[in-house]
Amino acid sequence: MSDRFLHGRTALVTGSTSGIGLAIAQALAAAGARVAINGLGSHEQISAAIKAVDTAGNGGTQHFSADLRDPTDIAAMMTALADWSDGGVDILVNNAGIQHAVPLAHMPVEKWNDILAINLSAAFHTMRLALPAMAARGYGRVINIASVHGLVASRDKAPYVASKFGLVGLSKVAALEYAAESDRARGGITVNCICPGWVETPLIEPQIEARRGGGSRDDGIRALLAEKQPSLRMTLPEEIAALAVFLCRREAHNITGAALPVDGGWTAQ
Repeated sequence: MSDRFLHGRTALVTGSTSGIGLAIAQALAAAGARVAINGLGSHEQISAAIKAVDTAGNGGTQHFSADLRDPTDIAAMMTALADWSDGGVDILVNNAGIQHAVPLAHMPVEKWNDILAINLSAAFHTMRLALPAMAARGYGRVINIASVHGLVASRDKAPYVASKFGLVGLSKVAALEYAAESDRARGGITVNCICPGWVETPLIEPQIEARRGGGSRDDGIRALLAEKQPSLRMTLPEEIAALAVFLCRREAHNITGAALPVDGGWTAQ
């Protein structure tokens, strides 16, 4: 990418050692940002993620660890980030999330607590600590990776759906509170959600394989998506990342409080 419009900006992407988060971190780096990554993984996986983001940009990528279930750990990470970024990050992407799918009556209480903590409360804590510094500088972007399940529900996903609906609502409140904190020239403060449907990551390969029925991989994808996603094709992580980067542009200063579906028509039904 030759348009390095984020040169001089810093970004944090949670859950970015793989999948959508890593794709977003790479895309922000390619646009010129200095990127902090966060997420689980072996030493080798974290090192590979840092190398991938460095390769996409100009280097300087750093991994910041935190147990996102723990507000104290999150606060420590944000303090370290403020030192690393000279006062606070300009771009915050809350991407970390976990899932556990069983009927509501059989959902373990600890799973409910962990999913709400990582998918929703962690975003509250990073936002409350990052947004004041963004307002002081006159530029800030919060991009929360919600889900189509922040807009519509599905069976057997009570904590996940609750957390994603909550994340959309939280983002709207923050967008309203910071909407007038800056101006067009400086870029404004915006808070938005991206709500993906099916995204093509290695985690869903077993589901694709199970639906092939002796046909091609594309046959498996179409069978998997037929129930809910009318386009019958998945989104690539890089395509979610491209939307996240666009939301960081100055021209996007009036896109705030939005929950943007990338779902092949799922929520249009």
